[in-house]
Amino acid sequence: MEYIIKPRAARKIYTFYGNVAKKYRHTYDKSDYKNNVYEALKAIYRIENGLLRRNPMLKRWAGYYMANTDKWYFAYTIEDDTVTVVDACHAQNMHEDTL
Repeated sequence: MEYIIKPRAARKIYTFYGNVAKKYRHTYDKSDYKNNVYEALKAIYRIENGLLRRNPMLKRWAGYYMANTDKWYFAYTIEDDTVTVVDACHAQNMHEDTL
């Protein structure tokens, strides 16, 4: 299985944890940031290989499949042997008005 992570999906992960680092700068350090980003990106490779394929909960993800971990939701397509992750959203931000 080949995985393609579109820039929008990666940016959502990096931005989310960048904002956490800004908000909690006295307790959240660079190693926390790197570890959280790494774990989120690593979770993508479980799509179609451990994470269940679901119908999307968000209207803006209509036409995509959705998979989720305990912290992240991913919108993706699958064609032949290629999973393309087009968007990501942290669980605490999963509501219809997130852009």
